[in-house]
Amino acid sequence: MIRAVGFNGRLEIDDIDKIIEKRHLQPGGRVQQYIDSEVIRRCDRRVPVDSHALRKSAKIHSEIGSGEVRYVTPYAKREYYENTGASQHEPLRKGLWFLNMKNAEKDEILEGARKIAGEL
Repeated sequence: MIRAVGFNGRLEIDDIDKIIEKRHLQPGGRVQQYIDSEVIRRCDRRVPVDSHALRKSAKIHSEIGSGEVRYVTPYAKREYYENTGASQHEPLRKGLWFLNMKNAEKDEILEGARKIAGEL
């Protein structure tokens, strides 16, 4: 025999702005700061090196929390799109360093972001 059970109640949910703030997901919030910092840190070992100026430029010219990591040198674009990574002793240091880092390490960055947001 199946019995119908009635329920009379009220469900209250915080507004979206409150949820975003509680989870640190607002623009420039802790989650975005973490992602920006991790991108710079994890790309660091992949950026081609000569004088280290290109590598250092990300730390100097990026505003942590903005969602934008900037490599600012006269040759940054050329190195990113044209460097084939001819060095055998440092095979990770080549062009497309962000794309290569993202493909290899995206899941770890997202896991850290989830922890900060309180999902895990």
